[in-house]
Amino acid sequence: QVQLVESGGGLKQAGDSLRLSCAASGRTFNSYSMGWFRQAPGKERDFVAAINWSGSTVQYAESVKGRFTISRDNAKNTVHLQMNSLKLEDTAIYYCAARNAYYSGSRYSEYDYWGQGTQVTVSS
Repeated sequence: QVQLVESGGGLKQAGDSLRLSCAASGRTFNSYSMGWFRQAPGKERDFVAAINWSGSTVQYAESVKGRFTISRDNAKNTVHLQMNSLKLEDTAIYYCAARNAYYSGSRYSEYDYWGQGTQVTVSS
């Protein structure tokens, strides 16, 4: 069992930066791949970024490539999402997810545990 708690969301202006964090419970964090998804009002939950168990492999949605960076610290059981050059369309609830596998995935159905989400709002 893994419990995930996101933090770092807030209200930002377009062009600003924001760093989200996800703290995971459990002693086997480094056996999970981790992902970030987001859900805007009235839309489906979409993939944002993912990272494998060691941090050696990352994946990004096309819409955030070059702007967002996912990283993890296995010693601290945390995963981060650094978001730069924020756009209005980045406004959403951001969810951290854990997949009980060494390799990451980009599909919602591949993840086993989810956090409660943190709101990110980008204004003009």
